[in-house]
Amino acid sequence: MNEKTPFFRDTWVEIDLDQLIKNLKQIEKHLPSEMKIFAVVKANAYGHGDVQIGRAALQAGAYGLAVAFLDEAISLRKKGIMSPILVLGASRPTDAHIAAQYNISLTVFQKEWLEQAESHLNKEQKLLVHVKCDTGMGRIGVREISDLKEIESFLHHSDRFQFEGLFTHFATADELDQQYYNQQLFKFKEMVAALNEKPPFIHCANSATSLRFDQSEFNAVRYGIGMYGLSPSEEMKSVLPFPLHEVFSLHTRISNVKKVPPGEGVSYGSVYKTEQEEWIGTLQIGYADGWIRKLQGQEVLVEGERVPIVGRICMDQCMIKLKHEVPIGTKATLIGKQGTEYISMDEIAKKLETINYEIPCLISTRIPRVYIQHGEIIEVDNRLI
Repeated sequence: MNEKTPFFRDTWVEIDLDQLIKNLKQIEKHLPSEMKIFAVVKANAYGHGDVQIGRAALQAGAYGLAVAFLDEAISLRKKGIMSPILVLGASRPTDAHIAAQYNISLTVFQKEWLEQAESHLNKEQKLLVHVKCDTGMGRIGVREISDLKEIESFLHHSDRFQFEGLFTHFATADELDQQYYNQQLFKFKEMVAALNEKPPFIHCANSATSLRFDQSEFNAVRYGIGMYGLSPSEEMKSVLPFPLHEVFSLHTRISNVKKVPPGEGVSYGSVYKTEQEEWIGTLQIGYADGWIRKLQGQEVLVEGERVPIVGRICMDQCMIKLKHEVPIGTKATLIGKQGTEYISMDEIAKKLETINYEIPCLISTRIPRVYIQHGEIIEVDNRLI
């Protein structure tokens, strides 16, 4: 990196905001013209950086942001983001006045919660709420129409709340078999129809639903994983309406290069032993950074070629088997592109037997995020300084 990057270990994440904006512009064209997009930036924007991603998403045309819990929303407010923010998870009724103070919309799904929250709101406060319907996800939400009607009536007669939205979440929208999705959609439509008066926002679509299914009956979507350039599932890739562009890449530099004779052990336990004379390079990244031990054997890119990680991954470092001697300081790419070679988030997910969502979330915030737009570094987020 250069003088614009205030960190002192040569390991970093690059966040390409141009790719993020491209992904959002594509979904905007794909959806009905009046559709509002809530850009999902929970979990530090899936490890990408919530405030930077939030600003870029709003710049690209998103209506508002969505997070998992109240602390995430307040953090964004304190960093200057004044757009609508929806908390998707559960909050404590005793904190209702804090949400109202920061003009943050909360998810509600129990009449009893509203009754408790009402007593914690000041007379001049009004809390924005979205009612969550559990149509088959099994987490949180109103399950029965009778309970929904009670909540609607309570909200109608209370001057402490504004009924801003109704929504649900699909469990299988990223699967090609649509049977369970259709069951959930039918139940949600029944719940929408049961309302005496619809709130301003009716939304059911996550990224998978936004990309695959007609949303013309509703007026908002919650766009998360697709915004980051990742397919909601492996099987969905064949039905994506347009290409997605990965936003996140991970890089480090080789800190040591040595020629190791045959029969020498590399790293803890000496589980890897050289079969012949080999060039071994050391990388400045380890399991404390989220590059976990199970990634032993995963390839990385050096000079545009794939080389394997050998031996156990340490807390802060790991070793690679080089094809030949290279200079100390040579860039190694763990996720991303070098030349014609590319290591995708999905490749890492497959190695770890998990989903691509988990990979950027795993990469620790002790690795700085470098934000790039129009080919230039515009910001660096280094949580250690």
